[in-house]
Amino acid sequence: MELTKKQNIILGALAIGVSATSWGFDGIVLTPRLFNLPVVFVVFVLHLIPFLLMNPFLYKRYRLLGTLNRTELLSLFLVALLGGSIGTLAIVKALFLVNFQSLSIVVLLQKLQPVFAITLAALFLKEKLRRNFIFWAILALIAGYFLTFGFSLPHFQQDQNTIYASLLAVLAAFSFGSSTVFSKKILNKLDFITATFFRYGATSLLMFFVVLSVGELDSFKAITANNWLIIGIISATTGSGAIFLYYFGLQKVKAIIATIMELFFPISAVFFDYFINDHLLSPVQWLSAAVMIFAIINLNADNTKALSKLAKKIKQKI
Repeated sequence: MELTKKQNIILGALAIGVSATSWGFDGIVLTPRLFNLPVVFVVFVLHLIPFLLMNPFLYKRYRLLGTLNRTELLSLFLVALLGGSIGTLAIVKALFLVNFQSLSIVVLLQKLQPVFAITLAALFLKEKLRRNFIFWAILALIAGYFLTFGFSLPHFQQDQNTIYASLLAVLAAFSFGSSTVFSKKILNKLDFITATFFRYGATSLLMFFVVLSVGELDSFKAITANNWLIIGIISATTGSGAIFLYYFGLQKVKAIIATIMELFFPISAVFFDYFINDHLLSPVQWLSAAVMIFAIINLNADNTKALSKLAKKIKQKI
């Protein structure tokens, strides 16, 4: 029995590691090559196509929507809003802004998620943050600054796109960090396949109204053959495929293990950015990245307990 439990933990950790690595490949190699399309349309299509592909196999899962209570339905909506829509819009726009430059920096800044997740938990619970939280949080944010600009002060004209991209990456970190709470809530009720299916469906619906409201629905005409190829690869692998793997792994491991394995995302992004785009971080950026990741690991030491309490608090308030 113990051996089976260990095997499940290893399997779950590997699943998260593989999914995180595929996201690194996506962020550096795939999604930036859709830059000729509007950002809102890209996010819409990257959710719609996988959702349509899942429907012939998972359409019977719709009946499970009726088993969700108000709290769980709200959690699903928040995952779609924060993780699916706002977070993805922010990170895609950030990747487009840097024009294939500083891609790995944008991806690394996204790993500031725990700073926001733990702060959100503290705000909801009205409880005192643990003693060294502020230290690790400030250290992570300072490291994020040096990762972006090195020892130089930002020039608002020359570095305008980099500044905007960095702020958007931080917004994505906030959105993804917040949605983690609600993802866990959904996985308490639904299996990872159904959770992925509903997440893509809810995000597709939200993004449809966004695309419609900004008049970009006719952007289907602008999709090139190469765009369709990239969209197809993302849909089958780094998109829904990676989410399936991630949710599968999340069910088998504790949050701290998941957080460590998720570091394959930024680490792989740095390597892909070097080997494919020939971009290498400077020594100060390498040091800053290492310090930021170290601070994030320490921030997550008590993250599991805080997020669990937050989920219970949300349920009580609704």
